[in-house]
Amino acid sequence: MPAKKSSLVLTLLGEDRSGIVDQLSKAIFDLDCNINDSRMTVLGGEFAIILLIEGNWNALAKLESNCPALEQQLGMKIMARQTRGRRRESELLPYEVDVVALDRPGIVHHLASFFSRRKINIEDMATSSYAAAHTGSAMFSVHIVVSIPADVHIASLREEFMEFCDAMNLDAVLEPIKL
Repeated sequence: MPAKKSSLVLTLLGEDRSGIVDQLSKAIFDLDCNINDSRMTVLGGEFAIILLIEGNWNALAKLESNCPALEQQLGMKIMARQTRGRRRESELLPYEVDVVALDRPGIVHHLASFFSRRKINIEDMATSSYAAAHTGSAMFSVHIVVSIPADVHIASLREEFMEFCDAMNLDAVLEPIKL
């Protein structure tokens, strides 16, 4: 019988440069671990990485104990945390939200508050700022994946959300994720 897989979340942050992903993925591979899920992005001049790594408990323990040496090698701060598999609730509906607006402080907070007050979990979020094509105005876009409890009346939620967005002058869409 194969050994049970364990999971480890690694977060890394450091100055952006080429070769980081190559060195990091090699270190993980060399310890017989596997990158199961990841997010990587450059924010300002910093490179941020979040990884969900699977492996046998002893391989993950070795990887975790090698983090200080890996920090030195990569020139990045590393935080490791053991985790367990996520329990999926079948009574949740995956929806995506896309919002575009003139950039101003508080948009993310107001969106998060809207969903939090309704016990709707934000699963994933990506934001960006950019200049509008013809006017050069500072724009802000948000893409959010939420899990809506199955007992929520979607039409009512969509109406509340659109009223909320209209009041905040946000152009938004709330629709089911098409798998």
